[in-house]
Amino acid sequence: MKKSIFLILVLCILLSNCNKAQDPFEISKQHIGLLTDSTQVKDIESIFASDSISKFISGDEFAGSINNIEIFKKGGEKMLVLTPENVLDSTSVIESIQVLDPQYKTAKGISTLSTFKDISAAYKISKINNQINSVAISVKEINASFVIDKKELPPNLQFDLNLEFQEAHIPDDAKIKYFFLLWNN
Repeated sequence: MKKSIFLILVLCILLSNCNKAQDPFEISKQHIGLLTDSTQVKDIESIFASDSISKFISGDEFAGSINNIEIFKKGGEKMLVLTPENVLDSTSVIESIQVLDPQYKTAKGISTLSTFKDISAAYKISKINNQINSVAISVKEINASFVIDKKELPPNLQFDLNLEFQEAHIPDDAKIKYFFLLWNN
């Protein structure tokens, strides 16, 4: 009798886990919604069937290096920018994804609405890169790079390109402008 109850309990747990649908806005190290690090360019239209897709297509060899695929909500708001690993190749996998839409969140709740304090509380910061107009915060745990506009920083830190940023330099309330997931690097 005890074995039967235990077996039924295990079976119920297994069946309930099988029915768990993939969150279309969840971000992890190897996927963002239904898009994975092994998804090919040719499959993007079926994944984002209810959204608008804008591809740069060119026969001009001078423009062949630009190959971003932009994903828009039906209302016209840009959600994602996908960069394939190989130019003009439908079998190429995605190399990086720029996340612009706040609906997309990591398992720890980080989105484009988050602040530097949220990132540093949720993840170990691997590196901080000083760029011309922004600061990029790298998190290896999820292969992400969070971009904060330098306008969010104190004025004395905005223009020094030689400054090696530390976590203490960035205000807790500095907002994320967007972030990248970097795959296949």
